Amino acid sequence: MGDVHTLNKTELVELYSRLEEKYGEFKNKNLSLDMSRGKPSPDQLDLSSGLFDILNTRTMDVVDHIDIRNYGGVDGIQEAKDLFAEILHVRPTEVIVGGNSSLTIMYDTISRALLKGVIDSDSPWEKLPKVKFLCPSPGYDRHFAICESLNIEMITIDMLDDGPDMNKIEELVSKDDAIKGIWCVPKYSNPEGIIYSDEVVNRFATMETKAKDFKIFWDDAYTVHHLTNEQPHLKNILQACKDAGHPNRVFIFASTSKITFPGSGVAAMAASEENIQFILKQLSAQTIGPDKINQLRHVRFLKNLDHINEHMKKHAELIKPKFDLVLLELDSQLRDNNIASWSKPKGGYFISLNTLDGCAAEVVKRAAEAGVKLTKAGATFPYGKDPRDRNIRIAPTYPSIAELKVAIDVLCLCVQMVSIKKLLND
Repeated sequence: MGDVHTLNKTELVELYSRLEEKYGEFKNKNLSLDMSRGKPSPDQLDLSSGLFDILNTRTMDVVDHIDIRNYGGVDGIQEAKDLFAEILHVRPTEVIVGGNSSLTIMYDTISRALLKGVIDSDSPWEKLPKVKFLCPSPGYDRHFAICESLNIEMITIDMLDDGPDMNKIEELVSKDDAIKGIWCVPKYSNPEGIIYSDEVVNRFATMETKAKDFKIFWDDAYTVHHLTNEQPHLKNILQACKDAGHPNRVFIFASTSKITFPGSGVAAMAASEENIQFILKQLSAQTIGPDKINQLRHVRFLKNLDHINEHMKKHAELIKPKFDLVLLELDSQLRDNNIASWSKPKGGYFISLNTLDGCAAEVVKRAAEAGVKLTKAGATFPYGKDPRDRNIRIAPTYPSIAELKVAIDVLCLCVQMVSIKKLLND
């Protein structure tokens, strides 16, 4: 098709007419395809079927010799703490292992901060006139949903090639003590696949904040989710904070949700030992203990970091062809048109597509009318409002290759149609 910006109005109208005819053909197929969320496919879930058979009554002894069928162990079993400590490169004494969802742990951590404050707070956050969080964007919609549900004001921070805009972050946190936290997905960020540079990690650790109880919510969700044999380096944020004299600044979160079963995994948080002890006192009133049987089942199945990496290679074998297909189709159908750009991640679960300004919502709408469900336009920004209305998150993992090919064809067609319509109306 070539660069549509070079076409005159008559050529654009003719091109649009041809594309609209093809769009009608897709609509007549009554498609029902879903790329709205980053879910593992059934084939990926089958990789962890061994979890069902790995425990029996003769294999339920654990390192600390507690009866995992009973109450207790608020911070999780020792073997699970050891495993997550290896994954996150922290000490076992810096880990709490909980239930199946890291999102639940994040929500609870912020809720407790609102009700009780954090370790270095003078008062509960809810007693303050306003609480604000910085939100690097495009980012994870469920992070933003937590803030919105708890009436925390969100401030959008632009994402750059090596992480969020640290100049803006440092400026804001140095002046405003209402800014209490920031969301970060530091490795294979959602949705752009960015890996935070050492410089970004160092600046997070060393920056001066007006709020002495400022916290980094470091969601290391994709730390082992590589698409290639390369395992990119991410500097240890907890150690960096310790070295900078701010050991209590960061909360780290992770889970096995996309390693084993999203609905039946194990989640954990890591922080300084002082933070962990402070949180455990509060947790003891909230729970009598997590599902320790599921924790042990996961430990016995996953074993150690080396074994996890081998397990994740099997995931990559299933999903990398899907990422490759999406990138190939975007390249072949949109590269020369000068109407879109996209990320080329080396890991994680998403591809970030940017349309021309003002087009994303209409693209998502037109795709839905043709039977292809995408993440809602704007979802990757606070309050669901993309200021440029251009970002679309593509989730390639769940559909089959055949379904994905059709879905991407529809998406590319909609991008072209909406872009041409915009050019005609400008």
